[in-house]
Amino acid sequence: MADTKREIERKYESDESGLPDLTGVAGVEAVIDKGVMSLDAVYYDTADERLAAASLTLRRRTGGSDAGWHLKVPVAPGVRDEIREPLSDTVPDTLAALVRSRVREAELLPAVRLRSDRDVRHLVDAQGKLLAEVSVDAVHAERLTEGGGTVQWTEIEVELADDGDPAFLDQVEKRLRKAGVRPSSSASKLARALAETSRPSESGKSGSGKSGSGKKKRKAASVPEGPADPVTAGDHVLAYARAQRDAILELDPAVRQDAYDSVHRMRVATRRLRSTFRSYGKVLDREVTDPIGDELRWLAGELGVDRDREVVTERLTTVLGELPGTLISGPIRTRLDTWANARHGGSRSRLIGVLDSRRYLTLLDTLDAVIADPPLLKAAEGDPSKVIGKAVRKDFGKVSALVEEAIAAPPGEDRDLALHEARKKAKRTRYAAEAATPALGAPARALAKSMKSLTSLLGEHQDSVMVRVTLRELSAVAHAAGESSFTYGVLYGREEQRAAGVEAALPGAWEEIVAEGSLQG
Repeated sequence: MADTKREIERKYESDESGLPDLTGVAGVEAVIDKGVMSLDAVYYDTADERLAAASLTLRRRTGGSDAGWHLKVPVAPGVRDEIREPLSDTVPDTLAALVRSRVREAELLPAVRLRSDRDVRHLVDAQGKLLAEVSVDAVHAERLTEGGGTVQWTEIEVELADDGDPAFLDQVEKRLRKAGVRPSSSASKLARALAETSRPSESGKSGSGKSGSGKKKRKAASVPEGPADPVTAGDHVLAYARAQRDAILELDPAVRQDAYDSVHRMRVATRRLRSTFRSYGKVLDREVTDPIGDELRWLAGELGVDRDREVVTERLTTVLGELPGTLISGPIRTRLDTWANARHGGSRSRLIGVLDSRRYLTLLDTLDAVIADPPLLKAAEGDPSKVIGKAVRKDFGKVSALVEEAIAAPPGEDRDLALHEARKKAKRTRYAAEAATPALGAPARALAKSMKSLTSLLGEHQDSVMVRVTLRELSAVAHAAGESSFTYGVLYGREEQRAAGVEAALPGAWEEIVAEGSLQG
């Protein structure tokens, strides 16, 4: 199992004057000289520098106290998670898997070598506790790809101690600035090395590996990879679609590591993207996007195996904790734990297989291609308030019809199905309104909020449906094993009441949504 360390640090430009006196920093009792160490790191990337473009760094480093393979994943400005594996001759499989969504079928090659002489100081408090490690790094960088060059520089790095208060870094920076030291213009040593050792022909490419020529663009494809200010309807739709594609790529490593809520968030991103393709079919040609939507639905379904299990397990664990002991009969908690763990282990293995599959990687390639060269229709060039507003109103009309149908249906399976369909359309309308918000402002924002509220209410109902299905399954297994099924019946009854409460509240909630109004036009 790879070791992960949260790294919070800041980098500064340094001249020949070295490190200023830091004994005056608030809370620092002493500055301890830890000596100089020599570090030698080779950074790996694809030929077109996909990891660098995603602000990911993969290196093999010798020297120092943490020699080995390191993958650094950005978390926030100045904050990265460093995932470590022991030294080996080749990239560890665990780290290769974590960058697979970026690398795909490309080969990881040595890209840059950084050799540093690191002069280290420890800032400690009155009790001798480490507050931060400060180093002056004399760096020699060499690009290892054909035509590369070399560059040297010196920088100051301040890394917060484990579990330290990030505000302490502000105090250190205040002292450094007072001494004339300024923050580095580069986010990392690798970023600086790539920028300053690039071939002249690569200027302006920022390591993207794209020449900007040789591929004929569609006439209406006016949106580059990172538009500054969306103008047309197509600009706005593509900006939202691009954000969801980026979310899928960024969440892939977290899902592989089983990080909290990562599966749910990745599933939501796939649904948002699929909904965007469907809602804005007048902007993006559905002959192109519908097959992609089918693949996104497949991916969402695979991600949902874990998510549904999590929802049901959490709900049953909660209600069991609320039941008095007199209503608990038989080893129901043990059976629930066994069911949850068995499902979890199997679904986790299946999900990792999905993320390693050619089908998934092909989907990522297809998403990149459709965003880089979008199938924009004539309406994409139109006024966002008209084109986007019309699409959102159309979605809202579908939700309205489904909610009215569900309210009118008699309680039972037909109503359950109608409510589930209404919930799915409410989600789609919410996502369409989210995409419309930059263009339409407050009305779209209000609609997105009301659809989120409706989705949450209907989600309570659907969760109850899923829990009751699970209770019937568990009860049948318990009965076959000669165990009491009494508690399963009690829980089932409570879930029926829960669903009935949602159904009773829906008409009033819907009236409020309608009274607030949807987008007018």
